[in-house]
Amino acid sequence: MKKLIAASVLAMLVVQPGLAAAPQFDTPAPVAYMEDMSSGSILYQKDADRRMPPASLAKMMTVYVAFDLIKKGELKLDQQFEMQPETWKKWHSQGSTMFLSAGEKVSVADLLYGIVTLSGNDACVVLAEGISGTEPAFVERMNRDAEKIGLKNSHFGTSNGWPDGGVTYVTARDLAALAKATITNYPDLYKKFYSRTDFTWGKTLGAGAAIKQENRDPLLGRVAGADGLKTGHTEEAGYGFTGSAIQNGRRLVMVLAGLGTYGQRAEESVKFMNWGFRSWQAKPIARKGKKVETAEVQLGTSNHVDLVAGKDLTATLPAGVGSEMTLKVAYDGPIKAPIKAGQHIADLVVTAPDMPTQRLPLVAATDVAEAGFFGRVWAGLTGLFGA
Repeated sequence: MKKLIAASVLAMLVVQPGLAAAPQFDTPAPVAYMEDMSSGSILYQKDADRRMPPASLAKMMTVYVAFDLIKKGELKLDQQFEMQPETWKKWHSQGSTMFLSAGEKVSVADLLYGIVTLSGNDACVVLAEGISGTEPAFVERMNRDAEKIGLKNSHFGTSNGWPDGGVTYVTARDLAALAKATITNYPDLYKKFYSRTDFTWGKTLGAGAAIKQENRDPLLGRVAGADGLKTGHTEEAGYGFTGSAIQNGRRLVMVLAGLGTYGQRAEESVKFMNWGFRSWQAKPIARKGKKVETAEVQLGTSNHVDLVAGKDLTATLPAGVGSEMTLKVAYDGPIKAPIKAGQHIADLVVTAPDMPTQRLPLVAATDVAEAGFFGRVWAGLTGLFGA
């Protein structure tokens, strides 16, 4: 049974008149989405569930798969893969390239820079073949991992997003979810690979000349705290971008897609991210470790467990105005033992006028073991006849 109770944290209910509606924003992009990762609040959405070709935004999924294997120890950054002659023949001049040469051996780290910074189609396929033997086998892994992280309306047919007749498609909401999963699950790898402003490769071309290419990320160097993620462009997809930035502890993730020109993508991306930071504020709710409420426990060595903030919790509200919030704790209860400390077992539900509901995770403060036989019998008797 779903429990919904008023939160008992002191000084958490702030009541002031004059809450403004969500700040307005307009963009020519046919698809747009923005989420505040600190609160989980969706700040803007425009056709966010439309299926669309991702172009090079699909490479975020390829990188995610590689990051996952690196974290598990199944792939090494200094491991080398070879550009096969047939792969070079197909990809050396198809769209964006890292300028790899046939027979060239390249480390996983350099391939990741070639994918993230240079958007190299060739680098994607070399990495995919090196990991799984063939690109189709790697694509199967991409789709499995996409399902695991909850990409509900996306499918991948290539490792690099090259047009494939509609087999590959994504949504803005799923792209944001992929960005969030990358940042959350692999923070060190994200920091290492996604914020580089340029990369130089092509050392085996001609007389050993190397080619320096700039990262096309329109936020890097233009928006404070910008540190990723990926641009994309094909004729059918238009110009798109999935980006993220962090300022004063607030991390925003944004998606724009279907824009008409390179310059328009840059201009709209900067405007959109600046709007997200300037027009919204983070409202502190509870510090990490603070008790918010107590939940009932069934068939445990204790009949209750404290619910605490597993991290600093904030709500997102329009900037520069007073706020009126109602806070309630929701969980399916009573919660059955065993319970582990730090386990997400409830949500703090934040509601405010003219705003979407925000749900902030609450975790168990302590372990609660499952009761022994006699404890379960006693719990059954008290359930029948009362304490």
